[in-house]
Amino acid sequence: QVQLVESGGGSVQSGGSLRLSCAVSGYTYSSYCMGWFRQAPGKELEGLAFMDPDGRIKYADSVKGRFTISQDNAKNALYLQMDSLKPEDTAMYYCASRPGPTIQATPKWWNYWGQGTQVTVSS
Repeated sequence: QVQLVESGGGSVQSGGSLRLSCAVSGYTYSSYCMGWFRQAPGKELEGLAFMDPDGRIKYADSVKGRFTISQDNAKNALYLQMDSLKPEDTAMYYCASRPGPTIQATPKWWNYWGQGTQVTVSS
C-alpha cells in the first residue's frame, strides 16, 4: 500500500534553513502528484508546494522564492528545501500524494498522507 514517511523537521532560528524529506513507497511517481502541506496550531491545513507526474511545479505565494520542492526517483523520495525561515513558518509539515495528472491545492483532494514532521522557527 501507499506509504509516506516524513523526516527532517526540527528547531531553527529565523533566517535559517531546513530540508524535509518524504520517503515514498507503494506506487510510482509517473502517475501521482506529490505535495507538501502544513498546519499551524489553530489554523487550517495549507498547501505549500506541488509537483505533477511530468515535473511541473507550483508554489503557494506564502513560500514562493523561499521553499523548493524536488524529488529523487532513484531514492523514492520527495524533498522540501526551506530557506529564509520565519517564525510564522512554525507548523506541522506533511507530504501527500494523489493519483492523476492534476495538481489540487485543496487538501481534501489528496488521498495519501504522511504522519507529519514538526518545524519550529524561533525569532
